[in-house]
Amino acid sequence: MGPLLLSLKLALVTTGILLLIGVLLAYWLAFSRWRWKVIVEAIIALPLVLPPTVLGFYLLLFIGQNGWLGRIWETLFKQSLAFSFEALVLASICYSLPFAVQPLQASLQGIDPRLLEASFTLGASRWRTFFQVVLPNALPGLWSAIVLSFTHTLGEFGVVLMVGGNIPGQTRTVSIAIYDLVEALEYQQANHLSLILLALSYAVLVLFYFNNRKAFQLWQRS
Repeated sequence: MGPLLLSLKLALVTTGILLLIGVLLAYWLAFSRWRWKVIVEAIIALPLVLPPTVLGFYLLLFIGQNGWLGRIWETLFKQSLAFSFEALVLASICYSLPFAVQPLQASLQGIDPRLLEASFTLGASRWRTFFQVVLPNALPGLWSAIVLSFTHTLGEFGVVLMVGGNIPGQTRTVSIAIYDLVEALEYQQANHLSLILLALSYAVLVLFYFNNRKAFQLWQRS
């Protein structure tokens, strides 16, 4: 159960960080009039088409002993960033970023501009408008971002293997553990872990659809 607990911890930490980053990025992309913001959108969407091993390879160069982030990390914390849990978090954030940003951006772009204008006309600040008007109306996108980020991180394999290796208790996630069991011809144990992961992913999706429908019904009544 160790690899499963590690994957759950990784998914929770990554999802929490991605929500903070994703909301800010999605808000800027949805309402910014900068002409070249398409460049930022393409960078965010790059993990969707880039092979995980390629992303993992460049991240490994970036966080390794010869990479500038790796050197800074080692100077500050006296330990290597590569092949650590922190490396898994960084890789997961990069790999799952589009799954957090794109649903939120779509929801924010669907908000009626007249709602924002009315809020500003009534004297509400940008922050108050954001929390009382923007976020409640973007709730479906927020739920989508949470579920997609969590489940996508939970099932990662290639990118986490590249930057974290396969260290028991530290970087061996559930997907890597399943792969190891299959390689060792331990099909029964691999099946047990796979069934747990399947049931967990299905339960998260059921919860998502239930809450998304409930949120939509509440929005219709308001």
